[in-house]
Amino acid sequence: MRDPDISVVICVYTEDRWEDILAAVSSVRAQSYPALETLLVVDHNPALKDRLERAYKEEECAASGGVRVLANTGPRGLSAGRNTGIAASHGDVIAFLDDDAVAERDWLRHFAAGYADPRVMAVGGRTVPIWASGRRPDWFPEEFDWVVGCTYKGLPPGRVRVRNVLGGNASFRRTAFDAAGGFATGIGRDGDRRPLGCEETELCIRLTRARPDAVLLIDDRAVIHHRVPAPREHFAYFRTRAYAEGLSKALVARSVGADKGLESERRYTTRVLPAGVARGLRDALLARPGGAARAGAILTGVLAAAGGYAVGSARARRGGTTFSSAPIQTARPATPGPRTRAAAAGGTDG
Repeated sequence: MRDPDISVVICVYTEDRWEDILAAVSSVRAQSYPALETLLVVDHNPALKDRLERAYKEEECAASGGVRVLANTGPRGLSAGRNTGIAASHGDVIAFLDDDAVAERDWLRHFAAGYADPRVMAVGGRTVPIWASGRRPDWFPEEFDWVVGCTYKGLPPGRVRVRNVLGGNASFRRTAFDAAGGFATGIGRDGDRRPLGCEETELCIRLTRARPDAVLLIDDRAVIHHRVPAPREHFAYFRTRAYAEGLSKALVARSVGADKGLESERRYTTRVLPAGVARGLRDALLARPGGAARAGAILTGVLAAAGGYAVGSARARRGGTTFSSAPIQTARPATPGPRTRAAAAGGTDG
């Protein structure tokens, strides 16, 4: 099989992250495996869209490898923004990068390698936190790094088969969206308003139902570094985000059933988290900083997520929460024609 062309989609929503957005785009341009294009999808913020269009005007004119700025054509939120990027992209593979993250140089190369197997429909990577304070808070357990959008302790190392990839550092074969449709709106994050998630989990489960032969991978060599702002280092955000995850899991279970929707979570809560509590208590006995606090945070996180799940399930039974996972028109726009890796490199340098 030929090397896949990869489109990169970065969803953006606020000018407060201007420098982060520029850094994210620069990290894509510096890839050892050049991207076909970078699509910046702006979530209902005309001022930010105009500013980005001015910044990347020359890039947009490039034949390949440039930057295109688009408006989210769906409802407000990350899922609809991603769907807009998918529909507008040209690549065989669509990769997603958070707007406050930077990718290591070989990020796309490791993604591309995974697609040598035609059964592979998605490849994710490893996301490393960049703490605003310069270091991990003593009380913050690695098992809950998903709270800040990062890879958490308990995931297996290497290139491994998984139920779902994590959306801020992930890629999908274009045909995955042909088979399963796009990201469900009504589940994921809406700027800073709703710290929800799980839209990629719901999509991946839907994908493997539509394509039972599909293989989904995580390759921990495909690394990005994700900025954690100061407010997200606080315990109040930790608790709120854990509760929101429970709400999101209830929506996923409603969509795909509790058996699949909570399959990975059962192992996480019965094996990974008890081991984390034990480590925290051991560290407390050894007078290491934060041991007891980490154990307490794990227990609090579990209770908060369980509470959110209960509330979300009750709302779903009453019919108070809706979401949509309509198909995406993924027919490719006209392109300049076949291209080589060398041609792509010429389009992204400079």
